[in-house]
Amino acid sequence: MNLPVFENSERLLAASGLARAQTPLTRSLPEQIAALLSERIVSGAYAPGRRIMEQAIAAEFAVSRGPVREALRILERDGLVTILARRGAVVTALSIAEVEEIFDIRAVLNGLRDRLLAEGPDRDRVVAVVAPYVAQLSRAARDAKRGQEYVEAVWSLNRLLNEACPSARLRTILDSLARQTLRYSQIGFATAERRRESVAHWVKLLEAMRKGDGASAERIARERVIDSRDAAIRALQEAEQPPAPRQAPSKTARAKAKRRPRDRA
Repeated sequence: MNLPVFENSERLLAASGLARAQTPLTRSLPEQIAALLSERIVSGAYAPGRRIMEQAIAAEFAVSRGPVREALRILERDGLVTILARRGAVVTALSIAEVEEIFDIRAVLNGLRDRLLAEGPDRDRVVAVVAPYVAQLSRAARDAKRGQEYVEAVWSLNRLLNEACPSARLRTILDSLARQTLRYSQIGFATAERRRESVAHWVKLLEAMRKGDGASAERIARERVIDSRDAAIRALQEAEQPPAPRQAPSKTARAKAKRRPRDRA
């Protein structure tokens, strides 16, 4: 499976709150190890199907296997690894079924988040924070070479909206879903056309928030996530297509090839 991967995954993970540089002193040891392993999985350094050996990771970080085992459970919860009997932890494969399930849930919850923000008493403050990011997205979307910047800005923007959400429980769920969809979201933003479609949703969302239109904000958020879902699915389907078989030359072509040396003599 040959899928586009953005180069600077460490910066993307920092935007999503997964990188080790984010809050090292407030994270437990297993959480710090999980963040490092997440970085490797998202960047493609650990490919789907690769086994993650507890003993090797413990030796690398100079810790016992207990924190490593707990870190792998965190990654399993976030859908990045699968822990199998007698095989240990294996990096999960990218799955169309998983895309459909997770993004459908995220569409509903992102819609709820954005409606609450649009209708909430802190709407003006949220709009003031969101507007510069939407402007950055608009600039990046016009330049096909700024795909990495676009992805990072989207993750930062979603992170800010999650933190501004008045529901603590919803914030926790959305943060978990963001980690689960990180690999797929990168795929979904791989083309300039897709980024232009995405920024149009963000511009509409900003306007709905300015007006305090919660219903429109919810609808736009759902459409934005569903578009990301569909883009990721298309990329996975294209990657799964076998290469076209090489056609044998026709009799006419073979005959011409045989005549060429005599023609040149």
